[in-house]
Amino acid sequence: MRGFSRFGVVAVLVLLTASGWAAAGTLDDVRARGYLVAGVNGGVFGFSMPDKTGTWRGLDADTARAIAAAIFADAGKIKFTALTAVQRLPALQSKEIDVLCRNTTQTLTRETTNGLSFAHVNFYDGQGFLIAKKLGVKSAKELRGATVCVLPGTTTELNAADFFRKHKMAWKPVVIEQVSELGRAFFAGRCDCLTSDTSQLAAHRSVAPNPDDYILLPEIISKEPLAPGVRHGDDRWYDVVNWTVMALIQAEEMGITSANVERMLKSKDPQIKRFLGVTPGLGQALGLDDRWAYHIIKQVGNYGEIFDRNVGPDTPLALPRGLNDLWTKGGLMYAAPFR
Repeated sequence: MRGFSRFGVVAVLVLLTASGWAAAGTLDDVRARGYLVAGVNGGVFGFSMPDKTGTWRGLDADTARAIAAAIFADAGKIKFTALTAVQRLPALQSKEIDVLCRNTTQTLTRETTNGLSFAHVNFYDGQGFLIAKKLGVKSAKELRGATVCVLPGTTTELNAADFFRKHKMAWKPVVIEQVSELGRAFFAGRCDCLTSDTSQLAAHRSVAPNPDDYILLPEIISKEPLAPGVRHGDDRWYDVVNWTVMALIQAEEMGITSANVERMLKSKDPQIKRFLGVTPGLGQALGLDDRWAYHIIKQVGNYGEIFDRNVGPDTPLALPRGLNDLWTKGGLMYAAPFR
């Protein structure tokens, strides 16, 4: 190697990487295993929760299925791993899971100190407060001295502390580690108030003994962009997860649904032909089959379909699209160009 220039070494490494001779990454590991391992929340109705048959349901669960469909052309090649808020980041860092699809907020610390990379947001949320009507509280600013049920190790806990400190109010956190126990503790009267993302509060209220006995206070005290997370340093895997989420959004914008995707394969629109893989290229760029997006939409649906069946107006959560509507309809859901 004497006399072999530094430039020469770098050039060889670049060529090896381009030729696929570099060390295997997560995508290769997932393919070799034969299924995707997705970390999810074990008890949030509408986002990730097993039904009576043991089938995982929810917006996050379907996002994970879309990733499996993109890789294997089979949304069923997936294993769900239920994780608490405290467990979720270590599980990803230690490679116990391949991707975290668990209503996790993108933050600076998580993307730096914790070594995560967040894909495109799959749900825009904000933190609020749920309280019993009988207490007569109309505003979160009236919660001085309240006991508040909250999950540990979350942005929720930090945001609540900031809110009470800002308004110079004393409060007593009641820390509950399991999401399923959080609602039970609140409805059993162990705390005056429950704070979490408003979508989760709606989920908790939907399974209350009498949902009409509880109200969401008007204040939204944070921004909570929830997105799938992967480990830093594996750009190829990040691209697969990131563009899978954007494919769900792009399909809705193009009017491509699980019901009409077969017909859309015959479209003359060059953008649709590219997107569905009739015109090859995009799949190869991601290391996937050219019809990866077709498989996603055929088996899981577009973003609007996923939203409606899990958290939309015809579900117990009855959430409006709001910020999660397409950008063409006043929302924030916007996919980068598929070119």
